[in-house]
Amino acid sequence: MKVCVGLSGGVDSSVAALLLKQQGYDVFAMFMQNWHDADATLHGDCEWEEDRFVAEMVARKIGIPFYFVDLSEEYRQRVVDYMFDEYGRGRTPNPDVLCNREIKFDAFIKAAERMGADMVATGHYCRREPLLDDEGAQVVTDGRPQWRILEGVDPNKDQSYFLCQLTQEQLSKALFPIGELTKPQVREIASRADLPSADKKDSQGICFVGKVDLPTFLKQKLKPSDGDVVEVYDAYYSRSGHYTFVHDTLASILEVPGEPNMIAGYSSEDSGGEAFNNRRLSGSAANIYSPEKIAAISDTDLERLSEPLDYSDIRFETETYRSGRKHLKKTRYKENPFGKIVGRHDGAQFYTVGQRKGLNIGGHKESLFVLATDVKENIIYVGEGHTHKGLSRSCLKIDSQDIHWIRPDLAMDDGSVRRYRVRVRYRQPLQDAWLIKRPSGLYILFDSPQRGLSGGQFAAWYDPSGEMLGSGVY
Repeated sequence: MKVCVGLSGGVDSSVAALLLKQQGYDVFAMFMQNWHDADATLHGDCEWEEDRFVAEMVARKIGIPFYFVDLSEEYRQRVVDYMFDEYGRGRTPNPDVLCNREIKFDAFIKAAERMGADMVATGHYCRREPLLDDEGAQVVTDGRPQWRILEGVDPNKDQSYFLCQLTQEQLSKALFPIGELTKPQVREIASRADLPSADKKDSQGICFVGKVDLPTFLKQKLKPSDGDVVEVYDAYYSRSGHYTFVHDTLASILEVPGEPNMIAGYSSEDSGGEAFNNRRLSGSAANIYSPEKIAAISDTDLERLSEPLDYSDIRFETETYRSGRKHLKKTRYKENPFGKIVGRHDGAQFYTVGQRKGLNIGGHKESLFVLATDVKENIIYVGEGHTHKGLSRSCLKIDSQDIHWIRPDLAMDDGSVRRYRVRVRYRQPLQDAWLIKRPSGLYILFDSPQRGLSGGQFAAWYDPSGEMLGSGVY
């Protein structure tokens, strides 16, 4: 079997190529260039040129043919333009998920097939296994063997989430040689084989673009525009009809009557690896819901439950006053018990929910976080502290057209309620949740409130075995 390895110049794809060669496959490597504009990156040079040089040395060391393919036009049209469009609408896309769906496992596969490849391999930390029936034979649907995709065995490096939009057809052509290994094991294999990439650091930033200053990157197409930063006070939630509705609805579906937890736990995502995944989250008590009560929620109430808070009802009136010895007439905003204009920004589209850095607003004991953005009115709403009420949400919705089942045989019918574990961002520990299918879409109700959910991201759901079953953009 002829296998094309997407050789990036990193240690993971290098070891994937080495293992396949050792296993007797007819292997060749292909390096894909997806980005040209060095001006967008923080380092300001052509990182891809160095990566290509290392990848070519790795191929030479392993003893496999090396080729180059330029997919930058496809990448710009199918990933970067989508990013600009989503940010322009006040949403936060995930370019890595899109890159895998549109480029690595579509455009790249087609390029590899033109070179004679039967399969494509990458250095992702995940596993592909055949879907077996009760007698141990691989399930075949419409003439196509069916596959499962599972988490990688290394809990600190599992990358299955990035592949949450792959189809059965794409999986049928994919190999993940390092999915059964941990990162230290991969480094050790590369070191023993004296691969040029053995000590190369992992890449960071946007897939194939690199580490960028996001506002600077977005300003290539999105114009800056000054607007207000509004701080939302805790008092707002006591008078918010929407917040009260969410509270009362969650309380009504508890297994045992009581107060629902509506505040998400917090653990710094700056902490990597095992320290992050195993840290106990403060304030993360789980709500125990009744599946019967969940099933009885009306479509209208479920839709409302999934909607984020809208702060547009916080308005500011002005008043005139006289100041100084000359009693000069000036204008100021009247005090508002629910919020205050605390600063200015250069464009709501450059900010995302949960963001802390880049606000540049002082005078607070705790950090400020973005709670919501209003692109139309060009307003950013912020709140003080990790446990601010506005940072938490318990329910989100995936529209019907955005629901993707990796396992189509498990697709939910309208009215069904299932128990799964869900991930809404890379490296997040899996979260217990109920999935509720209605004609308008798929709703995800989390046991524990989630922090900083931003529209445009992907939610992926898993069964207890670690198999990723489906995903959707919320």
